[in-house]
Amino acid sequence: MIVVMIALAIGALVSPPIMKACGTRGFYILALMPAAALVWVICNWPDPHEPPRTETFTWVPSLQMDIDVRFDTLSAILSVLILGVGSLVLVYCANYFDIMRRRVATFGGEIVAFAAAMFGLVVSDNTLVLYVFWEATTILSFMLVGFNMVRATSRRAATQALLVTTFGGLAMLVGIIMLGERTGSYRLSDLIADPPTGGVYIDIAVVCILVGAISKSAIVPFHFWLPGAMAAPTPVSAYLHAAAMVKAGVYLVARLAPAFADLISWQVIVLGLGALTMVLGGWRSLRERDLKLILAFGTVSQLGFMMVLVGVGDAGVAMAGLAMVVAHAMFKACLFMVVGIIDHSTGTRDIRLLARLGHRLPLLAGVAAVAGASMAGLPFTFGFVGKETAFGSMWATGALDPSVAHLVDIVLLIGSVITFAYTTRFLWGAFGRKVRRLPTRAVATLHPPNAAFLAPPAVLAVLGVVSSFFAHQIGDLFEPYAESLPTYGHEIEHLALWHGFGLPVVFSIIVVVAGAALFLVLRARRRKVFKNPPPLNADRVYDATLRLADSASLWVTRNTQRGSLPITQAVILSTAILFPLIVLFLGTRDALSVRGFDTPEQVVVGVLIVAAAIATTVLRNRLASTLVVGLTGYGCGALFAMYGAPDLALTQFLVESVTLVVFVLVLRKLPSESAQRHAAGFRLGRALIGLAFGAMLVLVGLYAAAARSTQPLQLRLGDAAYEFGHGANAVNVLLVDIRAWDTIGEVSVLIVAATGVASMVFRSRRFGAAPRITDAARLQAGISDDDVVSERTTWLVGSELRDPRHRTMVLEATTRVVFPTLVILSLYLFFAGHNAPGGGFAGGLVMGLALVLRYLAGGRYELGEALPVEAGTVLGAGLLISATTAVASLFVGAPALSSAVIALHLPVFGDIHIVTALFFDLGIYLIVVGLVLDVLRSLGARLDVADDAPTTGPLPAQPQQEVRK
Repeated sequence: MIVVMIALAIGALVSPPIMKACGTRGFYILALMPAAALVWVICNWPDPHEPPRTETFTWVPSLQMDIDVRFDTLSAILSVLILGVGSLVLVYCANYFDIMRRRVATFGGEIVAFAAAMFGLVVSDNTLVLYVFWEATTILSFMLVGFNMVRATSRRAATQALLVTTFGGLAMLVGIIMLGERTGSYRLSDLIADPPTGGVYIDIAVVCILVGAISKSAIVPFHFWLPGAMAAPTPVSAYLHAAAMVKAGVYLVARLAPAFADLISWQVIVLGLGALTMVLGGWRSLRERDLKLILAFGTVSQLGFMMVLVGVGDAGVAMAGLAMVVAHAMFKACLFMVVGIIDHSTGTRDIRLLARLGHRLPLLAGVAAVAGASMAGLPFTFGFVGKETAFGSMWATGALDPSVAHLVDIVLLIGSVITFAYTTRFLWGAFGRKVRRLPTRAVATLHPPNAAFLAPPAVLAVLGVVSSFFAHQIGDLFEPYAESLPTYGHEIEHLALWHGFGLPVVFSIIVVVAGAALFLVLRARRRKVFKNPPPLNADRVYDATLRLADSASLWVTRNTQRGSLPITQAVILSTAILFPLIVLFLGTRDALSVRGFDTPEQVVVGVLIVAAAIATTVLRNRLASTLVVGLTGYGCGALFAMYGAPDLALTQFLVESVTLVVFVLVLRKLPSESAQRHAAGFRLGRALIGLAFGAMLVLVGLYAAAARSTQPLQLRLGDAAYEFGHGANAVNVLLVDIRAWDTIGEVSVLIVAATGVASMVFRSRRFGAAPRITDAARLQAGISDDDVVSERTTWLVGSELRDPRHRTMVLEATTRVVFPTLVILSLYLFFAGHNAPGGGFAGGLVMGLALVLRYLAGGRYELGEALPVEAGTVLGAGLLISATTAVASLFVGAPALSSAVIALHLPVFGDIHIVTALFFDLGIYLIVVGLVLDVLRSLGARLDVADDAPTTGPLPAQPQQEVRK
């Protein structure tokens, strides 16, 4: 199963090149991908006498994110629909798209990717992995519905579907986590085999999951997104909105019904909203004049019908539900394809502009009639088999109180009557011999579909009839799932084309007679019945909700983001003060146990930190304030060292040093003191906020430490670092092994921040590496790099191009001596960090400080000579090395970011053991170096260029050079 998903994913990636090479005929090649997966499903159909086939791929076991897949009867049924209809839709696309455009090339890949995501969804046994595939279908649906991105209607429909289904998906994720934490397992099979006991907690979790299911399957009140999604191309409607995506919610309800169908909250949502959806969706379809919208609201109605059947929790009703799921996929996908052919052949889908089309396109009319008969539930169709079974099993079910069961069955009968009516209206509106001389408004454009275009819907229509004659055999395939549900003393309702005379037959006769009568009455009195718009329109409610959200966001922004930095900071800090304290004092708190200073030295350092913090608030000189703030950081580093944390102390000192340099680079462009008009003086409010924020941090930290109820984790880190991370330095092993995922996230944020700062500084375009001496010579004399020969040796080559007033011989000479030492120290910290204080982060900071020294002593040209590489290249290389190391372990069957020891025997060095985490640390090293280089390049070298820009004439302090003639 995992191989099938990977194969489909690879197929999606190679689809665009195939489409570009073969044009629209490439859809035939793409159709082979889901078809091959369908063959695998059929060949590996679950044996009812054997346990379901399972596979497990270890991914993130600590988060229970292993990829567990399980192939049972329900998964197999949905897989056939997903892959089978997907193949036919791709064949249909080959003739639906007349010309090959760029968007069409990616369209085929998105369809294949959607098939992979849906297949992964129905075979996932891990609920968290199921959620990942669930959201993947949402994103792919957004892309497919928004195919015509230049149209406002397409963008609105795609956004609407994305917002609604994403909201439901987030609610479902909350329910999944609640159930997983309560049961201790995130496996669906475990959850169903041993469901948690009832209670408010379980009800809330189940309701959250159902919100996701009903939003995905367009159940009231989330039904409005599906008709809006008809802005998508017809193949999308035929696949996503008939056979695949909208079935995800139905599948989830069917999967969870054995465990939770007896809950009151479940019955109210699934049965109540499902029955309401069937009636409301069917009635809305009778108002529409667009063929796709008639089918769209009809799909909403049928989804409500299926939701009720699979959600009752009775084995017999579940058989009817599965039958309707299969029948609906066949007839609705077929009818959507028919509408696409009509639109393609006539240029319209409006039933007011269509007449006598059945006379001009008889084969198409015949295909539509057969599929429509199945949708209406007429005999000799699989839709008839499903409805007959539904009527009989629902009336006699023991899962509900008899009066409730009878009421639900009557509502389903009413919905089926409406279904017959809108089916008749669809066929009559598209193909009827209406009083109109011309079949369409543009007869000249009418052209019949070719055989390849008509074949996919014809196959589905024929299957809808043929399958009814094999209903018993198909029912045998469904029964293993039905057996997981209680029978309540009744035998499982077997599928059959004819059950004999009884209540289902009476209901079917009522459906035909009443449905035909309803169609005729509405046809005659349509203008009076549908004179006024519906009193409550979900689309308008959706728009009103978005407007309310916009208004609320504007009000909040207007009152909190006034363009004043002090006000913005006050709001942020006040929120950060109040919320934690309110939660802290409303919850349960343990008694505090405060520990004082251990040595007098710690008191001295603490007093210095407090004095520096107070001095920062009263100093007006910007540079002095920055240096005093740095003093507080160095004080914290000293405390780390006193408490026996050399790694933290080293990192704190290095970070503080680099931060000071960054501040100085910025401050040199600002006045030494703030203008008098900006001086705020002492403000009581600001002082109180500052003191309250500091007190909040101390208080929350003390209570957090007091809340520890078990042995501190730090006591086990040393042994764990040596045993699992193969290193004696627990801090470094923590960063590059135990918590390496956090490190990847943090360095990614650093790269984004560096890119943002550089983009703001450069504004017009990004510059590459810092300038070099040869660049200056080339700009000055127009000569090549090879013709430049330095006449004499200097302490720093780049300093020759600086203004003599800014040069310091002592600093240049010191830099010439100290720079190699810092580089060696940087490399030592990098290699020694796994077993001693240091690591890639500390080593990168030391190398960064070495570059800072070269820049301060020699200027921007010296920076270019020190490291003539673009900062983006260094950053990208570091991120690539870290990411490659993270995933490399997957190829040997180990979890991501697993470490291993490589033992080497070298002639000179002897036995050497290299931990693979060293390569991950190398990526961190390069990222830190690239970050410092980017800061120096943007806040340093680039601003230096801006200062020199107005200057005309020769460069200052030109180097004496000899040019070879």
